[in-house]
Amino acid sequence: MKTVKIVTGKRKTAVARAIVKPGKGALLVNGMEAQAYFKRPLVAQAVMKPFVVSNTIGKFDVEVNVRGGGLTGQAGAVRHAIAKAINELQPELRSSLKVNGLLTRDSRKVERKKYGHKKARRSFQFSKR
Repeated sequence: MKTVKIVTGKRKTAVARAIVKPGKGALLVNGMEAQAYFKRPLVAQAVMKPFVVSNTIGKFDVEVNVRGGGLTGQAGAVRHAIAKAINELQPELRSSLKVNGLLTRDSRKVERKKYGHKKARRSFQFSKR
């Protein structure tokens, strides 16, 4: 069994490549500490969810390179990558990760703008006269 896993996670237009190995719980995102990179508490909490659900806080060192998208999309991509890596390193934790929806790629993306509309669905203001 390998002790180092390189896994990709995706969300919206963000792609995260995570290197997960047994360690003391360090989480680096693009060379920064995760709490410093994801400044909003809810976003930082979402990134840590795979560790909380699988009860593996402090057991893995994670180094993530993430690009594309915004902060929320990047956090979702990092979360997806970490969950996939934990699943591959410890397959017995798969059920707890799957029940919480961490192994499923969130396929929602921004809907394209349509012609004759202001945005994807928003029309221009109608004037009767």
